[in-house]
Amino acid sequence: MTEAELTTEERILRVMKNVLTSVAKDTATEPGLKHPLSEATINDIRACLVMISAREQELAKQFNRDTSARPRFIDEPKSEVVVSLDKIKRGKQDD
Repeated sequence: MTEAELTTEERILRVMKNVLTSVAKDTATEPGLKHPLSEATINDIRACLVMISAREQELAKQFNRDTSARPRFIDEPKSEVVVSLDKIKRGKQDD
């Protein structure tokens, strides 16, 4: 779905989700080290992400949008098979 197809609220939610996940990635620490964010702030970020996801689901349902799309790895085998109809030879049919 392109940016132009989204409502203003959906674009705001997308940006907020990206900012919050970027903050989480940028402040990630090695195991055993003290995290720069407090436990309360980490929990608040989690709560915001949960609410954003819930609202995104509500909006998708409201606008009858498909929510079953999932990311795929580039080397993941595809489940569909494409058969070229040009290469299929027909047998001679009796009329």
